Amino acid sequence: MKNITVIGAGTMGNGIAHVFAQYGNKVNLVDVNAAQLEKAKSTITKNLDRQVAKGSLDEAGKNATLSNLSFITDLKEGIAHADLAVEAATENVDLKLKIFKMMDEHAPAHCILASNTSSISITLIAAATARPSQVIGMHFMNPVPVMKLVEVIRGYSTSDAVTAQVLEMSKALEKVPVEVNDYPGFVANRILMPMINEAIYTLFEGVAGVEEIDSVMKLGMGHPMGPLRLADFIGLDVCLAILKVMHEGFGNPKYAPCPLLVNMVMAGKLGDKAGEGFYRVDAATKVATAVKFK
Repeated sequence: MKNITVIGAGTMGNGIAHVFAQYGNKVNLVDVNAAQLEKAKSTITKNLDRQVAKGSLDEAGKNATLSNLSFITDLKEGIAHADLAVEAATENVDLKLKIFKMMDEHAPAHCILASNTSSISITLIAAATARPSQVIGMHFMNPVPVMKLVEVIRGYSTSDAVTAQVLEMSKALEKVPVEVNDYPGFVANRILMPMINEAIYTLFEGVAGVEEIDSVMKLGMGHPMGPLRLADFIGLDVCLAILKVMHEGFGNPKYAPCPLLVNMVMAGKLGDKAGEGFYRVDAATKVATAVKFK
């Protein structure tokens, strides 16, 4: 697998494209929005410059990575020669099903179709294609160039051979793949999102403030980032979408999103990408200040 297509040039998509290209693969990053592709190219270049400054990559490696990348607005063109295609669109079931139908239609017969979904059923996604044995989950962690974990999710029909190929490809990217089965939230978000949701309930019920909750988890539990700060980093809309998938998938009230999270998303307070969530982030300094809740 040397020809890779990544669909979706947002935060996750540009990170996934960056890593595949850095490790010698030819990568087509596909997005219908040309401005988003330009933004992705700029982000990847800045992240490569940061790696050079830190000494983890030399100038030749940066230039080689950029030369391996192509930025394309047409999915049919971008996927025509792919050995592996990774969908990295927003966490929306209908959108992912639409994209996978298009991927299946235009990708070569041998191409493996992967999703970077963090919670949506791989079995459901695979059912939208004529190649369910070649559909798999590759859930990268954000920021992709830094985080080592890849959750490799087997759908009901995913073949052993495809799973083995994706595990080996993940290792070739110097990632640590962990194979899991296809249940809502998989492993990472099945454990993480209820913790974040409980932190929001703790705030909602007036037990403590934003900084106090995060300080307890950082200093008492050894977390590098408090759950409310992490929620802002992930995106509150993403957290809500994942909780809804688990609540619907399991039918268990313990996954029901906190009303405060629902209201914040409706109000557009989505976290870092909106400039405000549980913290306000100064656009110039990037300093985060906790919001005071009544």
